Amino acid sequence: MDGNPTLEQIARGNGLALCAAGSWTAPFAPVLERIVAEAEALSGTRPNISIDVSAVAKLDTFGAWLIERLRRSLTQGDAEATIAGLSANYSSLVDEVRRVKDPEPSKRGGISLRAPVERLGRSVAGFLDTIVGLVAMTGAVMAGMLRVVMHPGSFRLTSTVHHLEQVCWRAVPIVMLITFLIGCIVAQQGIFHFRKFGADVFVVDMLGVLVLRELGVLLVAIMVAGRSGSAYTAELGSMKMREEIDALRTMGFDPIDVLIMPRMMALVLAMPILTFLGVVAALYGGGLVAWLYGGVDPDAFLLRLRDAISIDHFTVGMIKAPVMAIVIGIVACVEGLAVAGSAESLGRHTTASVVKGIFFVIVMDGVFAIFFASIGM
Repeated sequence: MDGNPTLEQIARGNGLALCAAGSWTAPFAPVLERIVAEAEALSGTRPNISIDVSAVAKLDTFGAWLIERLRRSLTQGDAEATIAGLSANYSSLVDEVRRVKDPEPSKRGGISLRAPVERLGRSVAGFLDTIVGLVAMTGAVMAGMLRVVMHPGSFRLTSTVHHLEQVCWRAVPIVMLITFLIGCIVAQQGIFHFRKFGADVFVVDMLGVLVLRELGVLLVAIMVAGRSGSAYTAELGSMKMREEIDALRTMGFDPIDVLIMPRMMALVLAMPILTFLGVVAALYGGGLVAWLYGGVDPDAFLLRLRDAISIDHFTVGMIKAPVMAIVIGIVACVEGLAVAGSAESLGRHTTASVVKGIFFVIVMDGVFAIFFASIGM
């Protein structure tokens, strides 16, 4: 019989037969859920229970799963509920549903160290995979640079200029604004605290050394990682999702030469320029605050700044800049090429690109600080 689904209970000696009929399909989901829930209450009432589906007119995956769920609910101890009258048309569907395992019940109430240790292990393994990926990408970039040196005509100048405009020229306003404000804040805080000891003018020494050696390049690198690094990851990830990178390989092009090298060169050229502009903006902001808030005349500020800093301070910041650019570019490209075929993966790797880029930038800054201190710079 075709129509609304039913499940009739028929007693057979010590056993019980549940005779299903009608259409056991998704459009009748509310009715089927109620019927199966009532039948599941019979669990344990009879030693032998069979589910007769010979009168079922239509059956889809939803109905097959409800029948299988009912069978599992009625299975108690050694007694197992059986499905009878299954036609050849639906036997494969029910067998497929039967292979689906029940979800493991969550364990509650106990405190276990397994989950934290497992998470820690996965984090360590993920970090090692990241290091391996960065090393592999570094090797690929070095090989690409060697190919460019051996065959200069293969260098993609137009693409490099395009990316240089994106990561350098378009980034100048935000970089100069942020560094200007940071310079103002550092100068204001320095004057506020140095004034207690009558040493207002020493804020110039602090500002000059801090901005030239550490703060200028570090702030610019963090902004570039958040702005350009995430853009690189999103661009490469989108190309990976649309299989454009596979298409490049099919056409005989190396994605490293076509996509990675122009972006890396643009970053390496852009970072020193942005760092220099950021340092100038920070010093200007600090000098402005020192004049308006601290009463330090601009001429006195410049004279004190000239005595406080040397060319070594400027050199340290400029040496750091291209290295920071290489780190940011490699992290961004690794994360972009690791994107799978979903928007969720793209968002996850873009976030990871920014986080890892900033992390490795700070690590490299610490390594540089130790290195330059050891050589007396």
